[in-house]
Amino acid sequence: MAVMALLIAILKVGVGLLALPVYVLHFLGLWDPICKRFFSFAMSIFTRLFNRKMQQYKKELFSTLGDFGGPSGQLTLLEIGCGSGANFQFFPNGCRVTCVDPNPHFQRYLSNSLKENKHIRFERFLVASAEEMTQVATASVDVVVSTLVFCSVKNIDTVLSEIKRVLRPGGGFFFLEHVIGHASSWTFFFQQILDPTWQRLFDGCHLMRETWRNLEQAGFTELKLRHITPPMKLNPANPTVLGYAVK
Repeated sequence: MAVMALLIAILKVGVGLLALPVYVLHFLGLWDPICKRFFSFAMSIFTRLFNRKMQQYKKELFSTLGDFGGPSGQLTLLEIGCGSGANFQFFPNGCRVTCVDPNPHFQRYLSNSLKENKHIRFERFLVASAEEMTQVATASVDVVVSTLVFCSVKNIDTVLSEIKRVLRPGGGFFFLEHVIGHASSWTFFFQQILDPTWQRLFDGCHLMRETWRNLEQAGFTELKLRHITPPMKLNPANPTVLGYAVK
């Protein structure tokens, strides 16, 4: 175990040295604006690939969104960390969508996605963190959606508390999030090596979070959750939890 820990430490330093220019830019206060532009562009490409690989999982996950509509049958949906709008194609016809994302550079790609998904009623894009959704009224939405978001929030429990606040009683929270690998897996081995630099390169994305534990302790009245390994080789952000919770 000591030899393995030493090997991981050496490799971690090596990866950090390879990314030294990024660390220097961060020290000088120049990396964050560069990262946010780069990240929005990279994610607009990656999420298309991700959707192709995860199409069946997403279709199944979002197939019951319409069941949470209000008495009128109208569904009010809030997506946190909406990115480029990669989930829009899976949302029900006519649902009213509000998006929250802390990165304003996603708006350009979001507009392109809206042109391809005219079946939804887009209401507004809010530049805000998931921890502080003060512009969203309490108990005002039927459904909250989150995919590949909890890896980069500052405080998972605070975000879950905000989600419960904005959901109406009986509302649903649908999630799909990558998490830490099994301790005996090669994925876990490489996550340990890559995690510090991965966070710096990809706008705060953590590879080693146990998000399912936060969900289990959040106090939802119902939680349906399962662990999967998506068919994406050589991706350290691969082990995934998905499901839904009811307020």
